[in-house]
Amino acid sequence: MGLRPVDLARRAGVSTQLVRNYEAAGILPAAPRSDTGYRQYGPEHVSALLTYRALAPGFGAETATEIMRAVHDGDEALAYRLVDAAHAALHEQRLATDAASEALAALAAEQVDEFTGPSLLVGELAHRLGIRTSALRVWEAAGLLAPTREPGTKYRRYGPEQVRDARIIHMLRQGRYYFEQIKPVLDGLRRTGSTDALRTAIAERRAAHDRQTKAMLYGAALLHQLIAETQPLTPAQQDGSAATVPAR
Repeated sequence: MGLRPVDLARRAGVSTQLVRNYEAAGILPAAPRSDTGYRQYGPEHVSALLTYRALAPGFGAETATEIMRAVHDGDEALAYRLVDAAHAALHEQRLATDAASEALAALAAEQVDEFTGPSLLVGELAHRLGIRTSALRVWEAAGLLAPTREPGTKYRRYGPEQVRDARIIHMLRQGRYYFEQIKPVLDGLRRTGSTDALRTAIAERRAAHDRQTKAMLYGAALLHQLIAETQPLTPAQQDGSAATVPAR
C-alpha cells in the first residue's frame, strides 16, 4: 500500500502542500495515482524528500533542486558536477575571507592621518577602488559612508576617513559580507579605533563557512545513498551472481 501525502509530510516534518510543491518542482519523482486519483508515494519518495531536506541547508534550495532533478533524470554526472561547483564556490568564499582578513587587519591598523591629500570626488574614489560610482552611492544610502558636500555644487567629497572606510567596505564586500555585518566594524573603528569588531566579523564568517561545510557533508551522504538506491542493477546483480568478498 502506498504512502499518502500526509504520511510523507510527517516523515519529514513538513506540510502536505510542501510535499506537493516538491513533486511539482521535480524534487520528488512523479507519484503514481490510485484508481480514485490519489497520489501514492513509496520508499523512493521518502528517500528523495529526506535527501533534498538535507541538501538544501548546505547547497541552497536552488542547487539542491537541480541536483535532485539530475538524479531523477538519471544524469548522475550532472549531479556530481553541481556538487563539485558548490564546494568550489565555498572554497572561493573561504579564500576571499582569508584575503579580507589579512588586508583589513593591516588597513584598519593604519591611522586616518596616513590617508593624507585632498578630498576625492565620487568618480575619483570609484576609480581608485576600481568600482562603479553607483556602488559608493549604495553604500551611502545604507549608512556606511557619509561624504561631505561642496557648498554650491553639492558634489560629494570623500576625506581621509571616508576613503579608509570605503576601502574597508570594498574589501569586506569582496569577502561576501552583508551591510549589517560591515556596519559594526566601521562603527567600532570610528568610535574607538579598535579592530575588535573586525576580528569578530571575520571569525563569524569563518564559522559560517564551517557550518555550511558540515551541512554539505551531511547532505552529500544522503545523496550518495539515494544515488546508490536508484542505480539500475547490473546483469550480474539481476542474476544474483555478483561477486562477493571471499570468506576468511
